[in-house]
Amino acid sequence: MSIEVVSSNKMFGGWQHQYNHASSVLNCQMRFAVYLPPQASNMRKVPVMYWLSGLTCTDENFMQKAGAQRIAAELGIAIVAPDTSPRGEGVPDDVDQAYDFGLGAGFYVNATQAPWNTHYQMYDYVLNELPALIEANFPVTQKRVISGHSMGGHGALVIALRNPERYRSVTAFSPISNPINCPWGQKALQNYLGKDKATWQQYDASLLMAEADKFVPAMVEQGKDDSFVDEQLKPNMLTAAAEKKGYPLTLEMHDGYDHSYYFIATFIEKHMRFHAANLAK
Repeated sequence: MSIEVVSSNKMFGGWQHQYNHASSVLNCQMRFAVYLPPQASNMRKVPVMYWLSGLTCTDENFMQKAGAQRIAAELGIAIVAPDTSPRGEGVPDDVDQAYDFGLGAGFYVNATQAPWNTHYQMYDYVLNELPALIEANFPVTQKRVISGHSMGGHGALVIALRNPERYRSVTAFSPISNPINCPWGQKALQNYLGKDKATWQQYDASLLMAEADKFVPAMVEQGKDDSFVDEQLKPNMLTAAAEKKGYPLTLEMHDGYDHSYYFIATFIEKHMRFHAANLAK
């Protein structure tokens, strides 16, 4: 599994890299970013936090705006951020080029409907192909945690809930918690998966949490001034599911904070220390 260097920058004693590679799962060229802390070497492999970004984002947004590398360098945790969808010539997009579907909006599902199913297999990419690529090419262990924002928060929660043996912990900022009941989710799930709503349930964090039989420690932050909170994000549904199941979820609502990376930058250290504590267990 070969990778091609796009850029490299030294940062907090470690290295911020960007790479291209040919994805067999997504049937296109993909780009990802990786931060390797100063502790990482062939003699000392480090654990990994996978970060999934939201609608319209790429691999760059989190790495450039969240300020996570400083604390990652202290804790000795690598960070990997993939792109949010397949891209390139031949990859289909929304006919109206809407921001909430198609390119930049893969929704971290495995599409079953044409023409999306040829490329849009982001669930398998994040769960299997990308970690295999990272572990084959970088000094990292198989100790993994996962986090994300908005659409990426949805993806992180779903992937961890469905694969609890793969992750030590999961966190999310402003996640789309109940996509089968919000406009963003309904649009994406119907187009990618078809009209049978029973198939949508495997990608709904609130439903998965309510039925979980194995637990992954989870933490969620949500801004009360987020304009999407009631219509799109529905954190109350996630809280209700956790209470029903006794799931180990900490969900905090914060006065004054919105949906932006200013919010993420404020609380990213808290999340990384939560992950570090669970990685140490």
